Amino acid sequence: MLRFAPSPTGDMHIGNLRVALFNHILSKQLNEELLIRIEDTDKKRNIEGKEKDILEILNLFSINYSRVAHQSENIKYHTQMAMKLLLDNKAFNCFCTEEALDQDREIAKKEKVPYRYSGFCETISDEAKFNCNAPFVVRLKKPEENIKFKDLVKGDFDHKPFDVDSFVILREDKSPTYNFACSIDDMLFDVSTVVRGEDQLPNTPKQIHIRKALGYDREINYIHLPMILDFETGKKMSKRDESSSVRWLVDQGYLPAAIANYLILLGYNPPVEVFTMEEAMDWFDINKVSKSAAKFDITKLKYLNREHIKMMDELRLSKILGYADKDIGTLAKIYIEECDTIKELKEKTASIFEPKASLKGFEEEFKQIKICLQTAPYIDNINDLKIYITEQTGLKDEKLFTPLRYALTGSTNGPTISEIYPLIKNYLGEIVK
Repeated sequence: MLRFAPSPTGDMHIGNLRVALFNHILSKQLNEELLIRIEDTDKKRNIEGKEKDILEILNLFSINYSRVAHQSENIKYHTQMAMKLLLDNKAFNCFCTEEALDQDREIAKKEKVPYRYSGFCETISDEAKFNCNAPFVVRLKKPEENIKFKDLVKGDFDHKPFDVDSFVILREDKSPTYNFACSIDDMLFDVSTVVRGEDQLPNTPKQIHIRKALGYDREINYIHLPMILDFETGKKMSKRDESSSVRWLVDQGYLPAAIANYLILLGYNPPVEVFTMEEAMDWFDINKVSKSAAKFDITKLKYLNREHIKMMDELRLSKILGYADKDIGTLAKIYIEECDTIKELKEKTASIFEPKASLKGFEEEFKQIKICLQTAPYIDNINDLKIYITEQTGLKDEKLFTPLRYALTGSTNGPTISEIYPLIKNYLGEIVK
């Protein structure tokens, strides 16, 4: 089983979505289930409605999963496993105050060495623990030998016991820390492969150590995806940056197919540049993902979005735009070279149907043409329509063409009227109302 483990503490960003997409592809390639595990144990940071939004986005991107589980459902198992480690003398109660720990951190900082727990409480006798009424956390003893693992993207890692340290697995309120809860849950669900961002790399040796201490010997394959950088600054994209929010991108009119295409393309050299996720299943190889960070270029996403709009069925496109007419989908595609997103295409098509009161510089001509169009019979051909208007009004050349274009499209420039008219002639009464 594979798992995607989002936290309902904020918007899903493109790094999260990339992890979800790769989990989805690998689960299909390996013929294993994909679990969505909502990491909701940090009650203070959870935001109402974010879990629903996460699941809606996963469905929008056609990411299939077998079930949704909540980390909070496993609290009793987290507690039981911590008790087992205490009884096996692999963990210990730590009564050190935060002030004492802060002093140790300051000393390490002054000496310019990494902070590590002093081990003060590890040797306290059972009698002393029994007689101590102070609050305590539970720490796992540091490993006795190096923790080694192979990452399918990043390569081999070898961590010394000093690197792993004696870290906290239960807080004072007896709630599990992230690493402990994550490790136990991966054991409970028999997870075989973990795909996540490289910011989680420091947690991996700790999680391996927890499982080994509990006697769990199944090897888990780890894949840590390189971070995504801002194209302009070269820095890690901030979660506060709206362009990193998946919901923002979708609301701006970027198609899920185009976003998925781009996120799979980042740090990968595919056989083709424009593809669907289903097509990627055939050639995608996780081992070929670049070890280096990738840069997110919104200009590239705009290009891919246009390409996916071009590939879309015209009737489906028209429905996305709020219509149910293949001609409107074809009309939208005429504007694709000057529009990057569905939102912009909606604005273009909306401008055709919006009421038009007048046109500066052509006020009288526009008025005559509008009245003529409102009373005109059905005319199939744009050239015949021009002849009819000239016969009725005497207008020709620029005094005909400019206000006529504006009356039909809401703009004085853009694609030729001869391209547009065959697709809107059935809506003429609505357009010139």
